[in-house]
Amino acid sequence: MPRTLPSVVLIGRPNVGKSTLFNKMIGSRRAIVAPIAGTTRDSLAYPVTWRGASFQLSDTGGLYGASEDPLHHLVVQQGQRAIKGADLLVFLTDGQEGLASGDETIAREIRETGLPILFVVNKTDDKRAQKAVPEFYQLGFEPIYEISAEHGNGIGDLLDAIVERLGRKARTGDPGRAEKGDETAAPEVKAPAEPDETTIAIIGRPNVGKSSLLNRLLKEERVMVSDLPGTTRDAIDATLTWHRRQFRIVDTAGMRRPGRVRSGGKVELVSVAGSKKAIIDADVVALLIDSKEGATDQDAAIGGEADRAGRGVVIVANKWDLVKSQDQDFVKRFDDALRRKMRFLDYAPILHISALTGERAPKVLETLDRVAANRRKRVPTPALNRFIETIVAANPPVSPERRNVKIMYAAQIGVAPPTFVFFTNVATTFHFSYERFLVNKIREQFGFEGTPIRVQVRRRKKSVPGGRTRRPSASEDASKE
Repeated sequence: MPRTLPSVVLIGRPNVGKSTLFNKMIGSRRAIVAPIAGTTRDSLAYPVTWRGASFQLSDTGGLYGASEDPLHHLVVQQGQRAIKGADLLVFLTDGQEGLASGDETIAREIRETGLPILFVVNKTDDKRAQKAVPEFYQLGFEPIYEISAEHGNGIGDLLDAIVERLGRKARTGDPGRAEKGDETAAPEVKAPAEPDETTIAIIGRPNVGKSSLLNRLLKEERVMVSDLPGTTRDAIDATLTWHRRQFRIVDTAGMRRPGRVRSGGKVELVSVAGSKKAIIDADVVALLIDSKEGATDQDAAIGGEADRAGRGVVIVANKWDLVKSQDQDFVKRFDDALRRKMRFLDYAPILHISALTGERAPKVLETLDRVAANRRKRVPTPALNRFIETIVAANPPVSPERRNVKIMYAAQIGVAPPTFVFFTNVATTFHFSYERFLVNKIREQFGFEGTPIRVQVRRRKKSVPGGRTRRPSASEDASKE
């Protein structure tokens, strides 16, 4: 007798895309999809196999909201039966519509079931919908999975989460195998290719030792090294395995001041453009400076490229063997001068190495790896809000207009770089000094060394009669800017 598969039930208001998601996850058009609320009457069920694990996926009709369908009460009963037999609920919402009071009703009712819940925002394939995603943090679910059922974006991550949440229930027996002639056998859904390496860009002015560092990390003379500035013309990349982790390291062409780049001709212009692209493509950068010269304006300009791109940064003071001093305060004076020159990179760790002799060079990869992990770190919403409450109690928010601002709640809405949204009682922004204060406190508390942190401030939406939550008016939006 075939085993009983664990049950996963799609829940949501009518027309949020449950049937589209159902069809995408089972790999065929079993449910009718139409832009008419209430198209799905029957509670469809179909087996799904993903990464060797299987479960039964059910698509319920819209359980909430008014309907003129004379069979609506039967649809509701059928859906409620599916929920009672569920092992996991997938709560689907509509990013294009934003948070609706119907979503709040569903959230309250499904919490009462005591079942595990995955929260999903659908239709996030346009900018308007992406901006609406933070609204859903008001419901208190974490994490939020952003998908586009129509285009397939994010489906793989959602399936991973379903299998992980079901655990051993989905991994016992003979997943996906049906009796001969059973055309409802679960098709194995193909997993999308996922990045499995960290990309590092070595950046800096000409002749600061970028190629020497790459050769030292690779432990081979992969790149030509010379005292002549500009030896490296193209961005050269190599792969490296370290502690069973895969890295792609890119050695970029040296970046001179814009005036000198223009005088260097077309070849140098192309080389510098390649270096800037390498920064954008990287997860984290090693910003090399020449310890003999100290930090220069051009070093700061190059670091600014990485900071604006939201990349993790490690400052590497190379050629340390040429400046080592018996003076105990030398390192402090050196670092203080560097920090003054690059105040905006106060979050970046500083390493003192010699790529030529290998002194402290092993610390480079270790630090870059740690910073790359910090850039992808996510803070649980409850922990974040508990911390923010203590901070705000001692240091209330300040706006540029000196308005009475209250932080209602906060959430991390993105990684790489970490991005936090603060919902307030009025439409405003934080004073730049208060925003910097919050960022520093978050970094200190949760360990975001080496990565920039982005902050957004939004007015918390208010519920209005009629079932929808009110969006800020155009004038309110304008007042934010």
